[in-house]
Amino acid sequence: MDNGILDIYLPIAGIHFNILILLAIGFSVGVLGGFFGVGGAWVVTPALNIFGFNMAYAIGTDLAHIFGKSIVATRKHGKMGNVDVKLGLYSIVGSVLGVEGGARTVMWLTARGIAGPVVRYAYMFLLFGLGIYMFYDYFTKDKRRARHEALEMEGGPAVPAKKKWDLPPMVTFPVSGVTVSLWTVLGVFFFTGWLSGFLGVGGGFIRMPALIYLLGCPTAIAVGTDLFSVVFTGAYGCFTYALKARVEIIAAIVMLVGASIGAQLGVTAVKYIHGYGIRLLFAIMIVLAGCSVTLKQFNLTTAAAYCVMGAALAMCLIIIVLMIRGFNKEKALKAQAAR
Repeated sequence: MDNGILDIYLPIAGIHFNILILLAIGFSVGVLGGFFGVGGAWVVTPALNIFGFNMAYAIGTDLAHIFGKSIVATRKHGKMGNVDVKLGLYSIVGSVLGVEGGARTVMWLTARGIAGPVVRYAYMFLLFGLGIYMFYDYFTKDKRRARHEALEMEGGPAVPAKKKWDLPPMVTFPVSGVTVSLWTVLGVFFFTGWLSGFLGVGGGFIRMPALIYLLGCPTAIAVGTDLFSVVFTGAYGCFTYALKARVEIIAAIVMLVGASIGAQLGVTAVKYIHGYGIRLLFAIMIVLAGCSVTLKQFNLTTAAAYCVMGAALAMCLIIIVLMIRGFNKEKALKAQAAR
């Protein structure tokens, strides 16, 4: 087999792989993960699979990469006050049980030779479903705000009361400013933990929206706390897949080099892009990731590769440009105030 000069041999997966592709994947998900508060595996696992990894190896390798990258991003978010440690610690119980269940599901599917298509269809359903909902949430926000203001002027509540599952015991999270049923918290983390083990993700592309929409966390806190949770799910996921000999550690280390640089940029960008701006960019990215998985499922591998990497790198560029604009605006305001 004729391999390019930039190809490296990955002994566990038993394949040759281009090192620049690994670095590009790592950098892009570092930026996206640090910015959106997710592990970025909704890009990495499909990308590795599209470029030649067996699905089980793609999942296990990505979980190892997620673990290392999330430590870097979580530290920086912690310094910015965006991490609800109490809520993050509650995530460990549900997440670890869920991850093991998801990993066992993948091994069962792999033994029957159907893991690839089943996981890809699951990705499509979740990515498109969540993306469409977040687009709906973004484009109806003005209408909801107007309705809330009208209710307030009429003397009613500014925000209509939401039905909540208030099954005791209730738990209060002061940093997030929410009080919620313990069973809701554990349920959210168990389900996202299962997704981590099944899809090879940190669970963040579901957990971050769940923290916002189900638990009521502010967006910035949801981003930082989700990354804190990803550290634990990634660590356990890496461990359980390593026991099953499905972690290509060399690839994970190479991606981590790129991710450690990208994560610093992504976390910094959160300071300058707030709330619904983050949600809109997140929705765009996961829909594009869903398109790449769809293309792969229909054997349009080249198109899928260009779609997933093009979308990830383009989104990174947008985030970096917005970060620079925000930084320059802040600098100008400080200079004006100093006069």
